[in-house]
Amino acid sequence: MKGRIPIRIANKRAYIWDVDDLDKIRSEHHICGLLVGTLPHLSQQNVFLGLPAQLTPEEATLLVEKEYAVFVDDNNAYPEPSLSQFQQWNAEQKRYIEHQRAALESENVKSSEVAQLAVSEEAVRKRKERELKRQQKALELRRLQEGEGDCAVDAILSEPIPTPSADVQASLSNLRPTTSSAPAQYNICIAASSSSLEWYSPESCSYSTIDAARTAGIWDFPSNLQDRARYGVFKDLWEQGYFLGGAIRFGGDYLVYPGDPLRYHSHFCATVIESLTHTIRPMEIVAHGRLGTATKKTHLFCGWDDEKKTVSYVSIEWAGFG
Repeated sequence: MKGRIPIRIANKRAYIWDVDDLDKIRSEHHICGLLVGTLPHLSQQNVFLGLPAQLTPEEATLLVEKEYAVFVDDNNAYPEPSLSQFQQWNAEQKRYIEHQRAALESENVKSSEVAQLAVSEEAVRKRKERELKRQQKALELRRLQEGEGDCAVDAILSEPIPTPSADVQASLSNLRPTTSSAPAQYNICIAASSSSLEWYSPESCSYSTIDAARTAGIWDFPSNLQDRARYGVFKDLWEQGYFLGGAIRFGGDYLVYPGDPLRYHSHFCATVIESLTHTIRPMEIVAHGRLGTATKKTHLFCGWDDEKKTVSYVSIEWAGFG
């Protein structure tokens, strides 16, 4: 089992926690999965999700069947740690917390000093500006008192307000705060996976085949005709080189992509038919055909033959009639 990707099973759901493993199954095995990781109090998490990535039952089963991955019973992969292991882990956690606390306090002190310096410099600059305005008003008043008649007043009022001297301007520009008063940003790394724990032991609860995982009670897909039909269609399309994703928004079972969904739009919306003798109503054909055409896709009916383990395809596309 060396070199295979570990798929962590919890409550019969398959997860991948390592970003390198996720990149490998996508680039080498054209399996995408779905990011489901979230963080508390983070807005718009439906747009920016993180690890772990959850695999569909079809994706997880295919990876194990093709010997690209193994199932790991994640609930039993963490036996009770010994006293020494727990004490060591606790000491490491305390050191990590103290390090982060010291970094945070240092950052807060620095931000407070920067903000206080910016406020004091701004106060000095405004005080200088007010003093300059008072001097200008005093000069105008003195000229008005020394002037004679309305002509002198008009002449004084028409004169432009004297601009500050070069020395005063240089002093004012130097007093403007050059640093931002906003606190500097910093990053705190939080490990997503706990597989680095000393007592983590997946060897005793790893399963390289579907039958072994089913016997252990951690996996039961495919368990009936519907599951076998879905998996058979998924596997057949995957072996033809397609990427597959969920299609519930388009009224089907799978979206079929000619390449990575990050680069291509899906060409087909596939619906799984459990049996070749299954009855399809005319209104279903019309609905799927019109919906597929409206979303710029061809709808694909995929009939599964459970005896021969083969798939037959019928495509439907709405067209105009003359």
